[in-house]
Amino acid sequence: MSSTRPLAEESGFRDAFTPKLVTVLRDGYDVAGLRADAIAGLTVAVVALPLSMAIAIASGVAPDRGLYAAIFGGVLVSMLGGSRFQIGGPAGAFIVLVAATVERHGVDGLLLATAISGLFLMAAALLRLGTYIRFVPYPVTVGFTAGIAAIILASQLKDLLGLTLAGREPTELLPKLQALLQGLPTFNPSALAVAGGTVAIIVAQRRWAPRVPGLLIAVALAAVATSAFGLPVETVGSRFGGIPGGLPVPAVPTVSWAKLQAVLPDAAAFALLGAIESLLSATVADGMTGRRHRPNGELLAQGVANIGSALVGGICVTGTVARTATNVRAGARGPVAGMLHSVFLLGFMLLAAPLAAHIPMAALAGVLVVVAWGMAEKHAFASLLRGPRGDGAVLLSTFLLTVFVDLMQGIVVGFALGALLFIHRMSLAAGIEAAPLPERDEPPERRTVYDPELAARSDVVVYRVTGAFFFGTASTLGAVLDRIADQRRTFVLDLAQAPYLDSTGAHTVESVGRRAGRNGVRLIVAGANPTVRGALEAHGVGPPLVEFRDDLAAALADLDARG
Repeated sequence: MSSTRPLAEESGFRDAFTPKLVTVLRDGYDVAGLRADAIAGLTVAVVALPLSMAIAIASGVAPDRGLYAAIFGGVLVSMLGGSRFQIGGPAGAFIVLVAATVERHGVDGLLLATAISGLFLMAAALLRLGTYIRFVPYPVTVGFTAGIAAIILASQLKDLLGLTLAGREPTELLPKLQALLQGLPTFNPSALAVAGGTVAIIVAQRRWAPRVPGLLIAVALAAVATSAFGLPVETVGSRFGGIPGGLPVPAVPTVSWAKLQAVLPDAAAFALLGAIESLLSATVADGMTGRRHRPNGELLAQGVANIGSALVGGICVTGTVARTATNVRAGARGPVAGMLHSVFLLGFMLLAAPLAAHIPMAALAGVLVVVAWGMAEKHAFASLLRGPRGDGAVLLSTFLLTVFVDLMQGIVVGFALGALLFIHRMSLAAGIEAAPLPERDEPPERRTVYDPELAARSDVVVYRVTGAFFFGTASTLGAVLDRIADQRRTFVLDLAQAPYLDSTGAHTVESVGRRAGRNGVRLIVAGANPTVRGALEAHGVGPPLVEFRDDLAAALADLDARG
């Protein structure tokens, strides 16, 4: 499958926000497509059922809140989104943030933060920020994903080992590990056996029967074994009393000015992580199918989905990489598959709610261990460490801050370091060099071949700028230009190889022009492309301060004509 629509077609508002569902239906949708989408939707629902409950429990809330997010948020993502194959629902990346929010503000605060994050996502979409959010440096993505994986793994140790803690389990990693060490005397071998068996079944299924729904089979077998042998392990029923067998009643989260102020940072964190995760997932789907998603339309749908999830008591919703990839591999044709995945999940919840009470907590912990292991991107992590030092520093900074301090600080600091690294590399790529003049009788096509000896005797000096002329390079280039602005009667600045110039670069050229004018030096800017010339003129850089010529040959021809 491939998309032949040019990028320009989606520059308008309608193109940017038209749901892919509308596009698919408009292009023609038949019974064969519905059949393929139904099979894919059922496949994804089987994977999402245990995973949604496990993520919710790991986040510190009841399992039904994860199902509500997958059902109601998932259908809105597929119905309104800008990706044909995106599957929305609760994601492992949110476990850390959601758990911390619940601890600080309670479930009501979580629902309010989720709804507000939806408003933030919608605002980001309408401001067309989706195109830019995708530009997160790769080391940052790998670093915070690996950090989240490490935190998820640590959060499941209690249920993996069947420990009983003296108090509430801390959310910070080091205090958590200390509390777990103190609880080691309560180790339950049965819990570890159940968790280990769950992991073994999933791993074996993925290796020898990849089309079989290993997650659901592993959890079901764990529940059967626990009941049949009377294993002394905690279950969903013993901890939460099971899950409801009916639909939730929509309700607006409790709002007060004080609570609104308190949850705003959490809402912003939800929105930022949700935007990154959903656009990353949509990009993965594009790579698998050759299609192209609409980033701002996807963000708008994610915003609506988070508001919808909060209204029915669900946790945060985002695009999920693993479930989206499963959807593609299962043969989905379009967004109907994601909508049917939510319908199937709803049916499972209504029909099998009493059975969910028998699921061992250790089995769900085993599921999340597999998820965390898959999230870690171990090969990418190792490759980045072996690569350039700067990328490794960004990776480790993001990873360590995510694990030991805070997820958002990890992302922000990693992004800032990545940006500084990019600026440094761009500044190294930019340069300025003397461009000696050719013999005056050279034909025009030879006017870019320079003779250093002739340049030393000429009253004209030519300097060529290569690379982006921006704030990262302006000080260096400006210092060079200032030194030579009064050395000749005519100074030609060749910008043919400068693809970009920002306001700092324009200010630098303006300063050089004023210095040249004070010293009676004529300044000519040659070869500036329309964007660079427009930036200069927007900052008042033009005649009589400088003269523009289309290229260096035109500038030299003009000088020849004037003698």
